[in-house]
Amino acid sequence: MKLSKLFVGTILFFTAWCTSFVQAQSGNQILDGIGETAMIARYIFDGDAKDWSRNNLHGRIHGPNVRFTEDEKFGKVLVLPGDGESYVSIPGESLEGEESLSIIAWMNLQSTALGQRLFDFGKDDRTHLFIAPSGIDEKEGFQAVIIKDGEKAYEANSPEAKMETGQWVHVAVVLDIPSKSMMTYINGEQVGKAENMEMELGQLFTHENQLYIGKSIASGDTYLKAKVHDFRLYRTPLSEKQIARIHYIALRGGDSMAQREKPENDLPKFPPNTPQLYNEYLTGVSDIEVETEMGFLPRLPRYVQGTYRNGIEGPKVRVLWPSPTDNSEVSKPGNYVVTGQVSGTDFQPKARVTVKASKESGTPSLKLDVFGLDQVSLNADAHGQQTKFIENRDKFINTLVQTNPDSFLYMFRNAFGQEQPEGAKPLGVWDSQETKLRGHATGHYLTAIAQAYASTGYDKALQANFADKMNYMVDVLYQLSQMSGQSAKAGGEHVADPTAVPPGPGKSTYDSDLSENGIRTDYWNWGEGFISAYPPDQFIMLENGATYGTQPTQVWAPYYTLHKILAGLMDIYEVSGNEKALEIAKGMGDWVYARLSQLPTDTLISMWNTYIAGEFGGMNEAMARLDRITDEPRYLKVAQLFDNIKMFFGDAEHSHGLARNVDSFRGLHANQHIPQIVGALEIYRDSESPEYYQVADNFWYKAKNDYMYSIGGVAGARNPTNAECFIAQPATLYENGFSSGGQNETCATYNMLKLTKNLFLFDQRTELMDYYERGLYNHILASVAEDSPANTYHVPLRPGSVKRFGNSDMTGFTCCNGTALESSTKLQNSIYFKSQDNSTLYVNLFVPSTLKWAEKDITVEQKTAFPKEDNTQLTIKGKGKFDLNIRVPQWATKGFFVKINGKEEKVEAKPGTYLTLSRKWKDGDVIDLKMPFQFHLDPVMDQQNIASLFYGPVLLVAQEPEPRNEWRKITLDAEDIGKTIQGDSKTLEFTIDGTVFKPFYETYGRHSVYLDVTLK
Repeated sequence: MKLSKLFVGTILFFTAWCTSFVQAQSGNQILDGIGETAMIARYIFDGDAKDWSRNNLHGRIHGPNVRFTEDEKFGKVLVLPGDGESYVSIPGESLEGEESLSIIAWMNLQSTALGQRLFDFGKDDRTHLFIAPSGIDEKEGFQAVIIKDGEKAYEANSPEAKMETGQWVHVAVVLDIPSKSMMTYINGEQVGKAENMEMELGQLFTHENQLYIGKSIASGDTYLKAKVHDFRLYRTPLSEKQIARIHYIALRGGDSMAQREKPENDLPKFPPNTPQLYNEYLTGVSDIEVETEMGFLPRLPRYVQGTYRNGIEGPKVRVLWPSPTDNSEVSKPGNYVVTGQVSGTDFQPKARVTVKASKESGTPSLKLDVFGLDQVSLNADAHGQQTKFIENRDKFINTLVQTNPDSFLYMFRNAFGQEQPEGAKPLGVWDSQETKLRGHATGHYLTAIAQAYASTGYDKALQANFADKMNYMVDVLYQLSQMSGQSAKAGGEHVADPTAVPPGPGKSTYDSDLSENGIRTDYWNWGEGFISAYPPDQFIMLENGATYGTQPTQVWAPYYTLHKILAGLMDIYEVSGNEKALEIAKGMGDWVYARLSQLPTDTLISMWNTYIAGEFGGMNEAMARLDRITDEPRYLKVAQLFDNIKMFFGDAEHSHGLARNVDSFRGLHANQHIPQIVGALEIYRDSESPEYYQVADNFWYKAKNDYMYSIGGVAGARNPTNAECFIAQPATLYENGFSSGGQNETCATYNMLKLTKNLFLFDQRTELMDYYERGLYNHILASVAEDSPANTYHVPLRPGSVKRFGNSDMTGFTCCNGTALESSTKLQNSIYFKSQDNSTLYVNLFVPSTLKWAEKDITVEQKTAFPKEDNTQLTIKGKGKFDLNIRVPQWATKGFFVKINGKEEKVEAKPGTYLTLSRKWKDGDVIDLKMPFQFHLDPVMDQQNIASLFYGPVLLVAQEPEPRNEWRKITLDAEDIGKTIQGDSKTLEFTIDGTVFKPFYETYGRHSVYLDVTLK
């Protein structure tokens, strides 16, 4: 096969197709229509071997004769001379823990000698994967070969695809492990395939891989003589259409195009009108009536009453309601009807809406307070066994205590041009020298050591270690912050005004160059109070419209990083009283206020709606908190300057948006926006402006009901093509979710739990803490590796998936590695709350623990083996009158039983409420609570037969022996799904048709979270 024919065919195919492309969101996050979370690394080879992805897996060029040359098609490209010395290596950890793999590159052979390797990746010369573009062993043609234990295991040969010299060729190899296949492509078309591959990538790759471009792992083989350009690694098996698209766009001369049409759906498809699960027995669905105020879209219940045949006691029926993008339907008083749908049926329940005239909206006031981390301690379970809470906590505490603070200060000293202490080593990944987000891990670290200090009263040596770390971190950061805007020598020039920061020395404009030779360190020109791990340029560039990306003209979420730092400083202040920490936060708060207060509203709207670049974490939360700590109103003002007006209020006139119950976040980046909602609630706490509460409450209701996966995560879009985004349309999780690259960003769930806890302090709805329990047990606890504090970024939920854990030694942080430090050092923070007048104690979670309620001189000990047992015991030590409010979970449908001092109490405990026990408690009173578990299903809202299996609060997942590309099918009894499930409730290990099901938080191998369920 002549390669020129392949090339022409591809061009003809795409000529008619090119109109399906549009410009991507600003930045380079969606490259060729593929979300960046799918990308492992990208090497342009236009003068160096840097990784252009955000993962900083920079390559290294070897050999004296490697050079770069100008090329007519691609500009500057890499030239490998084939001299037996020259090649490129990339970091061994690049392919660790991946499930599938796609490798693509542009190559221009300068020799057709047999034995050349475009790349050779693997453990060693006995176990590896390589591409031989001209063939090997006297076999000509394009070859992709997998060697296992020294023997050829699988190969995809294309003898007709003979390479010619001097011609650019786009090549690709895709290892699709669930499909047990390896495909090869040339110029966008498939040319070879190996099938029935019985292997995992873990058999090829470890942490200590040898990853070479241009040479073989084995000695003696021919080195590559070729030009190389745009070498990419993806963690997903790209389709032929995606590879063809990459090829086409490169020929068009750009990489900023994304696809207009919806991405390919490779999930199993089901007939749209086939009834699913209990809907098969459905005979009717009730219509409903709701009221709302003019201007506010009604909150329609997602579940309504249904009737079933054959005596089936089915659950309430999930109704899919339309989701307007504005509030025009409620612009005036009157009545209208909304028609819903029930997945897989023809039922169309109606909601009759009455719109009443506007009135002053009532929103709740703050009613509850939290207990300090030092007031609640985690205990072993009722049988003296370590709990998952203690296990995860100790993994983090024991590793944190060994960390060197100088690693977390390295890039701050680097930014200010200061010498590093002896032995100091920088962090990696997103805190590397040239990474524009560097310093974010330091903020998480500040919070983590503050929480660890507050939580380790059980070990005074540990607590002292964390106290020393806090003081050292603050002292160094304080010293640097005091340098900013001050002359380096007496009488020297300086710029104290944050609004007058000039470009760096010798530069005419601002840039984000953080390389050793390019970074500016003229701290005296940065304005008073500035603190960051990089100079002020990124903040200023964002004001001037910079987008997200890797170029020096682009930025990466400067305010996101700052929020982590300020939050950490305030956490240290609040647990230790360190005044320097507060002074640093105030100084930078003033710097931010000075700059943002001079910007017009339109500029702020543009900034905060710029993908990733405008991600500010919870800066609004931090500034509102600083206002509360200092009683300085300017900090509340600057908090409101971070209002995401477009999402919160629709426009500058506040005419719709979340405040009016309009879903304005569909398709947006989840973790960019959830912290903003947390901040809105924090502003409400201090301003008591009802709009902010409505923003937070409406968002939570929609996120939980229309975007949530069974583990509690809320993001994982296949449409838009970005696993970190909310799906494009609400309540279409199956149609638009389940990204192939994984979903449910762990730090998004961290922030959802934070929002949930804070909302509960205002409104004690049981559904809030029911969700908190779900996300805590089935995502946060499940996000930590078995034998280290390594943790998940995205959690894959497709059939036969495997969790990927990272950062076991706390030396290289992504965003989720950072929030994991926080989550696992505060696991006790929401077990109990108290009313502000200390008249009521809330028991929210059933975790073995001890509460010291100082204001009442009461100690409460909770003794339980929950969730491996369905009961808990509360023992009161001390005496006094107070209400004990105990959560009756929504899943507790088989009863909730209470004994006090051995005597059974007659109580009305309705699932989804709080049960109040009001009495004058005596020292030694014992409350026994029993809540029998049962199995229940949590189906996907728009494809009900795809569901997760729960036992009480615990998500049970199938333990898979091998990769899968279809959902595991199970059949359950319609009247009692537990009849077809065997196992031991005390170990939470069950079997269905011979397949083992275990809690997700105890699952470390291949698994299926969702199942294809039939009821009979």
